Amino acid sequence: MTESTSAVEQAVQARIAAARIKVQAARERRDELGAARRRGLAARHANKLRRLAEQRPDDGGQGDEEREQDDEGAVW
Repeated sequence: MTESTSAVEQAVQARIAAARIKVQAARERRDELGAARRRGLAARHANKLRRLAEQRPDDGGQGDEEREQDDEGAVW
């Protein structure tokens, strides 16, 4: 005796397959958006560091501890 699948069972299986495809597509979209977000964050961070480096005054190679102090000890 062979078992054939009824129309209802076939419809259920089709809906399950469609749901799996939909879930997989959503997962791939999230992964793509996450990758794009990481690239964007990295680019913004690099731009910020570049901008900060350009704005930083040139201290002639002296570190913070080697900067000149006035008579009252204030660093300038």
